Amino acid sequence: MSDWRPSAAPSALRLRARVNALIRDFFADRDVLEVETPVMSQAGNTEPNIASFSLGFTGHIDAGARTRWLRTSPEYPLKRLLAAGIGDCYELGRVFRDGEAGGRHNPEFTMLEWYRVGWDHRQLAEEAAAIVQAALALVDRRAQVVATSYRQLYRDALGIDPMLAEIDMLRAALGDIAVDGDGLNRDDWLDLLMSHRIQPAFPADQLLVLYDYPASQCMLARVRDSDGDAVAPVPVAERFELFLGPLELANGYHELADAGEQRARFERELIERARRGGVLPPIDEQLLQALDDGFPPCAGVALGVDRLLMAMLGTSRIADVLAFDFARA
Repeated sequence: MSDWRPSAAPSALRLRARVNALIRDFFADRDVLEVETPVMSQAGNTEPNIASFSLGFTGHIDAGARTRWLRTSPEYPLKRLLAAGIGDCYELGRVFRDGEAGGRHNPEFTMLEWYRVGWDHRQLAEEAAAIVQAALALVDRRAQVVATSYRQLYRDALGIDPMLAEIDMLRAALGDIAVDGDGLNRDDWLDLLMSHRIQPAFPADQLLVLYDYPASQCMLARVRDSDGDAVAPVPVAERFELFLGPLELANGYHELADAGEQRARFERELIERARRGGVLPPIDEQLLQALDDGFPPCAGVALGVDRLLMAMLGTSRIADVLAFDFARA
């Protein structure tokens, strides 16, 4: 017999309500507008490592495409609002990712995403750290904020240059960790080093801002021509991630505003999805049109609220912060 009871304790649900209230107060104080955008879209996420849920609409055909995709984030419609002149805005709501279920993952979860017009990724990273610190204060905790570049982190932790090291060197840096390397590219090896060698060593009371990623990991971020390294300057993606201890909480960008470049990235992602035998969702043409019509310089970030709650409560189980996890939904 299935268990009908909640997966989270009442105290965790009350803490979630306090965090939601804190988020809204935080942005109200800063004159950032709360908005709501569609959960179902005519376009899906083309990112090869993210799988979208799809569903079919059975109404009249004049309503548009029958296949709709549940959002994996509110990013694209929020950017359309920015292009329309809405200004600084945020959304707090549920998002959906197929195939992600386990100790730290649930197919539906809560994401906070916000945008600051005229800011870059470094400025937004400071605000992201501030909202995490404000949430930690609810449970009488504080973390030490440390900021470093992606390149410097790998140099300090492993003694290698992630921008220049060959795959054989990256593979060797994994040590005795067994990995099937067939089909893995350079960025895959860098990700394995992060998840297996670097991330687990992050101190629990540290809030790490990691910025300026390899250009090959640009996703939806701008690429800067040089990182300014004194020895071997390289292009970098103006992107940051936020880690509380070993737990990744947020991913942000100095947002790309070039519609042509964005289309090219979407098309490269679809080629990779096809190579892996994955579903090929339609590209978001409305986003591309919005970028082409005039997208303001801005930075945006998505923060996982459930992961933040997990860190606040000191649990490794996402079920402990959800009223009903996937198994009980």
